[in-house]
Amino acid sequence: MMPGDHLIFLDPHPRDESIVYTPDVSRRLAEMGRVETHFGSRAPDALVDEILPDVAVVIGQTAMPKERLDRAPKLRAIINVKANWEPNIDYAEAHARGIHILSAAPAMAPAVAEYCLAQAIALSRRFGEGDRLFRTGGEAYGKSGNRLAYSLFDARAGLVGYGNVGRALAPLLKPFGCVLSAYDPWVPDDLLRKQGLRPASLDEILSRNRFLFLLAGATTENAGFLDRSRLSMIQDDACVVLASRAEIVEFEDFVQLAAAGRYRAAIDVFPEEPVPAAASLRDAPNILFTAHLAGGIEDSYRRMRDMVLDDVGRILRGALPLRMQPADPERAAKMRSR
Repeated sequence: MMPGDHLIFLDPHPRDESIVYTPDVSRRLAEMGRVETHFGSRAPDALVDEILPDVAVVIGQTAMPKERLDRAPKLRAIINVKANWEPNIDYAEAHARGIHILSAAPAMAPAVAEYCLAQAIALSRRFGEGDRLFRTGGEAYGKSGNRLAYSLFDARAGLVGYGNVGRALAPLLKPFGCVLSAYDPWVPDDLLRKQGLRPASLDEILSRNRFLFLLAGATTENAGFLDRSRLSMIQDDACVVLASRAEIVEFEDFVQLAAAGRYRAAIDVFPEEPVPAAASLRDAPNILFTAHLAGGIEDSYRRMRDMVLDDVGRILRGALPLRMQPADPERAAKMRSR
């Protein structure tokens, strides 16, 4: 098959055209094959049915159950540009057929890791409170203004989840001399040790660290696994950064405990997005809120486009993809990211 014979289908909703299909991407994909696009919503069934017999690569979140895979004999890859795994693909069947299922998650991880580091420092040094006090004329200078501040240097830091973000965050923490530990039931202890982290149980992570980074993905098995009893294990006045999925915590309890001063929290993800304007959590103290901003910056999207182009090119040449994250069929089928 000549390169121009490959059909590449873009169905990236909720990613819009400006993120996924910039002029340079359009030009390079056109050099690899024929391109069909659909933006603004998930592609309608009629369009998907039309392209299935010829499609070689799907870039987006198109549903691909077995019955659609059966009608896509030329399909080589499905690339999720939302950086997650959705429960609308028959992962086991695709794996058995040698179809690459890839995620753009590695492209987003550096920015999310940077966010985690920044929020940990902001919490421990109380920069948000310092800004508020200054603006209202209530600031204190020097030692008296730092009465409740503490440092990330030489502190104990624990990661709940050691996927793409954890792997990007750990190197950022090491120059601070942090004693790093991690809990992730999907990652072998030996791998954690080789990367300079101490494997630990979930209870140990929660109770022994002054800095906590909640980075686990949401699955069919772990919804709310950080419930009130577990959250109550967190050290008094610790810094806790929630930057993965809101579904992994009992969210109301998480907010209530932070608001009550049990720990300091930074929250970037919510059970419902957009958050309702009248939501009571907007008034919760001791929390730094951002609106799902950790990874979604232009640097991440540029990195994602480069990864997609590189791996699509390799796949269409018959080579293995190297830059994006391949799906583990068992784990991907359990993921419940929105």
